[in-house]
Amino acid sequence: MDEKKYFIKEIYYTLQGEGFHTGRPAVFCRFSGCNLWSGREKDRATAICKFCDTNFWGTDGVGGGKYTSEYLGSYCASLWPDADSNSKFVVFTGGEPMLQLNEEIIADFKKNGFEIAIETNGTIEVPKGVDWVCMSPKANTEIVVMKGEELKLVHPQINASPERFEKYDFEHKFLQPMDGQNVEENIQICIEYCKQNPIWKLSLQTHKILNIP
Repeated sequence: MDEKKYFIKEIYYTLQGEGFHTGRPAVFCRFSGCNLWSGREKDRATAICKFCDTNFWGTDGVGGGKYTSEYLGSYCASLWPDADSNSKFVVFTGGEPMLQLNEEIIADFKKNGFEIAIETNGTIEVPKGVDWVCMSPKANTEIVVMKGEELKLVHPQINASPERFEKYDFEHKFLQPMDGQNVEENIQICIEYCKQNPIWKLSLQTHKILNIP
């Protein structure tokens, strides 16, 4: 029987650009596919999430392809500059990583010495073994991931005010200004909101400022 293959858009070694781990070296493993948008521009107007700025369609990115779980873990480990390091850190993202991430992948990455983080929209349960859950809620969705380490809300969103998520059980809560033509205005909105509501902290997309992946 053929081994299960996982569809990966891209894999690269960089610095985490946003949220709690900003500046931390990490291997990013971007899964193909999402349950809130097909990834095709022609479908954006009818998507549940219309503001996504990530290309997660297909498997044609750097390091992209169809991987077995075992090979995916060993390939990502090969990108880390120190093979014997105990600080290996992988960020599973997408699209929506929970469409494919499972305990088999988690076990293979643990075997390769990785601390595992995910970036999820919170609409699909997270399997056991993930070390850092970052949930980024989108408007007009049913959130099932209500606890974790980090909640990162893109702001402002209609029907997704920060007040809605204040009681969710996350250690860190961030507001991240929505990118686009109104980004400067949105930055100021987030700054003022965080100042008035100090349970929230500001997250900026520093990878865009620094022009790194």
